[in-house]
Amino acid sequence: MIATSRPDGFEVTLTLTPEAGSVWFVFDGPKLVLRADGTLPAGEAPLPVVDVTPLGTLDGTSYLAAGLEGDLPGDFQSIPVRSCFGRLPEHHMGLAGYAAQVIEFARTHRYCGRCAAPLSDTTHERSRRCPNCGLTVYPRVAPVAMVLIRRGQGRDTELLLGRSPHFPPGMYSALAGFVEPSETLEAAARREVQEEVGVQITDLRYQFSQPWPFPHSLMLGFTAEYAGGDITPQPGEIDDARWFPITDLPTLPAAFSIARALIDGAVRDSGRGL
Repeated sequence: MIATSRPDGFEVTLTLTPEAGSVWFVFDGPKLVLRADGTLPAGEAPLPVVDVTPLGTLDGTSYLAAGLEGDLPGDFQSIPVRSCFGRLPEHHMGLAGYAAQVIEFARTHRYCGRCAAPLSDTTHERSRRCPNCGLTVYPRVAPVAMVLIRRGQGRDTELLLGRSPHFPPGMYSALAGFVEPSETLEAAARREVQEEVGVQITDLRYQFSQPWPFPHSLMLGFTAEYAGGDITPQPGEIDDARWFPITDLPTLPAAFSIARALIDGAVRDSGRGL
């Protein structure tokens, strides 16, 4: 299981009745509400909520998502979902991302984008349908192609990493960009590399994916070998990009991210290990 994915064994259910053992993912705006002790709210109605949305069941426990109604009670706290990594159990962290995307869908798709009529939940899938014109809408999932470029072998391996203007100081990562309409993942990966750093790649290989609910991306990880060209950072998108020896890497993304998983894999493949 990847930290932001639904856990194995979780069964999606579109109809659930809250009960004493139910666990809730309640959102105060974009933040997740936790008890003062850092655990998730539980019970039939632990908080005043709106947009109650069944998520599913895991090991006999039912899970629901909702938005907070009114002010946050004093015996609760709200924190950014990203900050929950390391605080919540891994299976709850995966469900927190799922819940965040489902609630964002409920908040942003109340009315039909074609005729402005109120939308209604469907009963057979995670979607909303317009009773007036028939338009059906689904939760947004934006695919992102991420590419880790390598050159050299063994301990002489180097990784081409870049930094976005939005990164913390000193942090570098693999290159990434959104997939365009009518574009294959492979074409998107090559295009993003060319746009962001101006180099050519070969031996492009898909590795794995990761749901990234910040707010609604699906990260698709690739590795590739350097084929030629000089690094030319894309203005406005890439502050800096350079080759880093596998033995002297900069500050890297968080351990739960797909970028870090790709980089850690390259380090292991080089024989160095972390």
